[in-house]
Amino acid sequence: MQSQLVIDNQSVGAQSGATFNRVHPSTGEVVTSAAAGGVADAVAAANSAQAAFQTWRNSAPSERRRLLLKAADVLETKTPQFIEAMGAEVGASGLWAGFNVFLAANVFREAASMVTQIQGETIPTDKPGALSMTVRQPVGVILSIVPWNGPVVLAARAIAYPIACGNTVVFRASEASPKTHVLVADALVEAGFPPGVLNMVTNAPQDAPEVIDALIEHKAVRRINFTGSTRVGRIIAQKAATQLKRCLLELGGKSPQVVLDDANIDEAVKAAVFGSFLYQGQICMSTERLVVDESVADEFVAKFAARAKELVMGDPRVNPACVIGPMVASASGARLNAMIDDALAKGATLACGGKADGAIMPATIVDHVKPGMVIYGDETFGPITTVVRVKGVEEAVAVANDSDYGLSAAVFGRDVTRALDVAMRIESGSVHVNGSTVQNEAQAPYGGTKNSGYGKFDGRAVVDEFTELKWITIEPSVQAYPV
Repeated sequence: MQSQLVIDNQSVGAQSGATFNRVHPSTGEVVTSAAAGGVADAVAAANSAQAAFQTWRNSAPSERRRLLLKAADVLETKTPQFIEAMGAEVGASGLWAGFNVFLAANVFREAASMVTQIQGETIPTDKPGALSMTVRQPVGVILSIVPWNGPVVLAARAIAYPIACGNTVVFRASEASPKTHVLVADALVEAGFPPGVLNMVTNAPQDAPEVIDALIEHKAVRRINFTGSTRVGRIIAQKAATQLKRCLLELGGKSPQVVLDDANIDEAVKAAVFGSFLYQGQICMSTERLVVDESVADEFVAKFAARAKELVMGDPRVNPACVIGPMVASASGARLNAMIDDALAKGATLACGGKADGAIMPATIVDHVKPGMVIYGDETFGPITTVVRVKGVEEAVAVANDSDYGLSAAVFGRDVTRALDVAMRIESGSVHVNGSTVQNEAQAPYGGTKNSGYGKFDGRAVVDEFTELKWITIEPSVQAYPV
């Protein structure tokens, strides 16, 4: 597969002519040859976006709506291409790839519905004859940086919402999924967006720091939204702070699913399988901790392990029924194996699964996990989850909150009032009562607390993220001043 930059609605190579290869995570074969953009390309993309902003900021809401809805339709027609690209580049199953496209189309449609909801308000004033009000205005060029793990939907929200608010976007695509991301950019070009409203840049992995630095420092770039690891998010925030530029950061997670003593165990198991092992557990809100009351832990773990053992593992390109595909890189296996060794040495047990062979790993459950084990607190981001046994509601809440992260959480219990009380006490950006930690709806705000970042994607919250609030007064032409 080939992947180019997209600048001014044109597919172009890097100015240097350089390319880089994305290789399959388990076979090592080259799956995509992509343009390796540099600083000059990044500056060209930002300049193009700045020029387009001068007219796009004044575009009619109905025009933005029409183009966003068209982009959603075009995205859906590309579903087979997305399935092929995601299977090759990031080991995604057809289920995960198709789900990505479905969610991405919903994002564009939700963004389209919001174009007439970008509103200010009138404000009471003590000045006779004056009108005091606020307006919301687009901010300028938005730098959007997204990862490989949910490449279509994460790209969609990083592009659609800023554009709906009248901004233009420079989209820095992931080095791990360049073809997948160029398909998203192509959809907007095909939908008819004016040149420069969206520009896309890819770069070789080693060039990422200087390319991103150039974009953050570019005068036209006014906001940065980043989805990725907490480590990189902290760097992005620090660099943006030196330029006094606001960020929206959706970072790592260690999402807990709390299973209370009165939970419907079969339902809790279904949610745990889905939340822990969908896309090899490489989703920011994957269920990485099962916090289970000791009175029901044996039953839960037995049923959970039995279901996990049934999940088909392999290459989704070869076997469409495969649920557990390869992780994004062989290095992930070595990292997770070290966590398993540490946990077992400190008293944990394997309920099912086992060690990885490079990027290939079966669905794995580590039981009897306790504080002091690396896997207790560190993000795993693989087809492995943990069970922490607790006694009573208070300990369950304490363990759920015993994390540097706070992105998503779940609580299972038949007493919904008690479960809701637990949900209210969990420190997390979202909590689902009797539902999986892996959930997303375009109309609902999504984002984290603590080391999971700040700001919100989706829902009406994005209006605040991607507009400036301005106070305006209209006053009598003749006034008396005390000085």
